[in-house]
Amino acid sequence: MGHKEDLLAGAKKALFEKGYARTKARDIVALSGTNLGSIGYHYGSTEALMTAAMLSAMDDWGNAVFTALSSAGDDDEDPMVGFWRRIVDSITEYRALWLASVEVLIQAEHNPQLREQLADGIRQGRQGMAALLTGRPEDQLDEQTVRTIGSVQMALMSGVLTQWLADPATAPTPAEIVAGIRALTTPSTA
Repeated sequence: MGHKEDLLAGAKKALFEKGYARTKARDIVALSGTNLGSIGYHYGSTEALMTAAMLSAMDDWGNAVFTALSSAGDDDEDPMVGFWRRIVDSITEYRALWLASVEVLIQAEHNPQLREQLADGIRQGRQGMAALLTGRPEDQLDEQTVRTIGSVQMALMSGVLTQWLADPATAPTPAEIVAGIRALTTPSTA
């Protein structure tokens, strides 16, 4: 790898270890084995490098989520429980990546390029979720399916993610999540 790639790798590592707001240029240099001048030369500023690191982390996050959710479940397991088990497993295995995805949202408020990339990632996420849940290829989905099934699934994932990041000891299990979803879709007889 060259200095530019080393800087990006160091910035991503700093992002996961310290977070966006607490990362300083010297942290990146220490983790990348480069020098302060190379940040300006390759990226223009530490902020531009951190934006590149966050965008790269978003790509990593999207790939990790897709891999986790598209893998086959156990034959004996309820498919919905298996789906949510893979999400929860991904949250616990890639905690730093999921935390970075939350920080991306906060930082995007003050960074138009990042906000645009985040919005594009959310649109892609809706489409991917709808494809996974319907079993149809993304290019065969109508906008209504993406905006309903995909959007609701993204909202559910965000809520579960928040609970697992904030308090994993009392966060809902995959079976509890599925029981809650099913209870919401079953009319009350009370």
